[in-house]
Amino acid sequence: MTLTMNAPLGDLAAIVIVLLVGFLPNELWRVLGVLFGRRIDEDSALMRWVKTVATALVAAVVARLVLVPSGALIALPLWLRLLAVASGIGGFYAMRRSVLAGVLTAEVVLAVSAWWLGVTG
Repeated sequence: MTLTMNAPLGDLAAIVIVLLVGFLPNELWRVLGVLFGRRIDEDSALMRWVKTVATALVAAVVARLVLVPSGALIALPLWLRLLAVASGIGGFYAMRRSVLAGVLTAEVVLAVSAWWLGVTG
């Protein structure tokens, strides 16, 4: 099979391109992170700073979703979005600091409340 500039890519060629351009470059950095990450002291000042910045970024994303929503969240009132955040925090602590429990709790509160209020996204 010969590829020309005018011929559409076949399915196999598209998959190969996605793997070469999208997956492998990211996977390389993950592997390097695992190899070099073994020698990093988790209690060092640098790692505490990294954790603090990462936490601040997550908090900023959540605040933006709650205060300046987009998509389907626009249809939900502010009080409901705040209730979902509060319930997610409650679920997080109720299930021994489980992030999954917190996220699922908040999602259930949003979904059930949207259904109850008759809000469609």
